[in-house]
Amino acid sequence: MKGHGKTPVGAKRWQCTSCNMTTTHKIDNTAKRLKLFLSWLLSKKTQSEMGVSARTFRRCTSEFWDIWPIAPVCDEVHHVVHVDGIWLGRAAVVLIACTKDYVIGWHLARSENSQAWVALMARIAPPDVVVCDGGSGFEKARRVAWPNTRVQRCVFHAFDQVKRCTTTRPKLQAGVEIYGIAKDLMCVADLNGAATWLAELSSWCTRWDSFLKEKTIVDGVVRFKHERLRKARRGLEKLARQGTLFTYLDESLVAGGPVPATNNRIEGGVNRQLRIILNEHRGMNIERRIKALFWWCLTHVECPLCAADIIRDMPTDAQITDLHIEASRLQERDEAILRWGNAVSWHELHTTGPYRIDYD
Repeated sequence: MKGHGKTPVGAKRWQCTSCNMTTTHKIDNTAKRLKLFLSWLLSKKTQSEMGVSARTFRRCTSEFWDIWPIAPVCDEVHHVVHVDGIWLGRAAVVLIACTKDYVIGWHLARSENSQAWVALMARIAPPDVVVCDGGSGFEKARRVAWPNTRVQRCVFHAFDQVKRCTTTRPKLQAGVEIYGIAKDLMCVADLNGAATWLAELSSWCTRWDSFLKEKTIVDGVVRFKHERLRKARRGLEKLARQGTLFTYLDESLVAGGPVPATNNRIEGGVNRQLRIILNEHRGMNIERRIKALFWWCLTHVECPLCAADIIRDMPTDAQITDLHIEASRLQERDEAILRWGNAVSWHELHTTGPYRIDYD
């Protein structure tokens, strides 16, 4: 090919020296536009601050809203993994798993149930310790997906659970004492301190047992008079029985590396950053908010993909729709086979006898 002037729009024209056919060379700038899209989405900049007009920016980057950033499979065994869920109103929740350095998995669900947690943990190698805030369904999922992984319940969430029952200024003496016991939970630094804390909790339960059994009548129904204090007691007693409060003091686990007592790594290092993105780009619909969280997670994995690999490997809305249609067709076919296979007996339609049975 050799140069052969320009087209009416100013593009360089090339001519074949053997057949004299002319053509132009089109540059694929999709990866470059994806970088521009992510630099806006993951920052505080407005669309008009991206070097082009806001309308041009939306026109050049609109196709990237169709991409679904999927979490890679994590087959590396980590010492400590933090898990938590960030809710998008009441419509959906994004479950996230991370280490102290980077994100290793995420999953979209309608609620924090055991099936959703299993779907997240199934793509991650079981770690030595998992730090969680005690969300619903997590323990059941852990027994299925990570049966040998130890659990560290975030001590701040345990204290916060008691604080919601007693408030920061409890009026009853029993509430003042259990609030102080829960607050001391965050100051336990060794096994002796853990034993002392458990003894204080046991002493409080014994001392106020008769007080917490007092009942009253509300609207003709007999109820416990101090139900909120009983709820605070049940929460701490359950955690003490499960043995998940002081996993970070286990010498066999600490030998492989420090184990944090709180879930601050994911609360401040991940969830906080995601909420900033949602706040900076207010007004997006639920699907775009979900994808914004996915894009942030994808760019904070251990080995982020380049823009060209993301475009090549990540599925789009149309591809996912086709997969759902194909899966539904296969399911309908299998259900039909099972239904007719159970309802029709083969020997009723086929016989080896000399007489026909298909007429009266």
